[in-house]
Amino acid sequence: MNTRQLFNRLCIALILGLLTAGAGFAADSPKQQEAPKPDKDGWYSLFNGKDLTGWKISKDSPETFKVEDGAIVANGPVAHIYYEGPVNKGNFKNFQWKCEIMTKPHSNSGMYFHTKYQDKGFPSNGIEVQVNNTHSDPIKTGSLYKIKNIMNDSPAKDNEWFTQEVDVQGRHVTVKVNGKVVNEYTFPEDYKREAGWEHNVLSPKGGTFALQGHDPGSEVHYRKILVKPLP
Repeated sequence: MNTRQLFNRLCIALILGLLTAGAGFAADSPKQQEAPKPDKDGWYSLFNGKDLTGWKISKDSPETFKVEDGAIVANGPVAHIYYEGPVNKGNFKNFQWKCEIMTKPHSNSGMYFHTKYQDKGFPSNGIEVQVNNTHSDPIKTGSLYKIKNIMNDSPAKDNEWFTQEVDVQGRHVTVKVNGKVVNEYTFPEDYKREAGWEHNVLSPKGGTFALQGHDPGSEVHYRKILVKPLP
């Protein structure tokens, strides 16, 4: 083998080595989220049932949220998980939003809309739709928290999967549990919340969604989290 042949073989080996390394790097790189696609009725899934892709947990207690048996489980110190995925670029003004929920006895949680991510504490933006069937808080499932409350008797039960749906169109909000309307409210133009809650109002620009981890004694499961953006 002459010098030129040896040089050519070395060059080929080097090129093949670089290509193999590049392929390995690509395989190890994080997968990008696929472009979201709605079903035939216009519903988008916000949760893949496997992991928390598209969601961001607040920094106060990341261990509060996990995925178990195809559901997001909230169980631990106060924390919130916010949707930051690709559907509608994570911003929703008018929409239908629903999920299946199961609460364990004496548990408290909530579904927030028109909110935005914050590192810790209860959200300073947005409105909470209560999830609470038997917790000591008398404000129960289906309530627009501290706006229009369902007191003492919950429309759902612990240890059973139920569906809660939130429909927001302009200033009008409708809440359904298992397909039945349990709460409706139209915000007046001059609406003001009670002292200490002034910041939790509808946003003219919309916002994202969040799920609440309320306390270590509460365990709430969420699955089949779907949204249909509206004009």
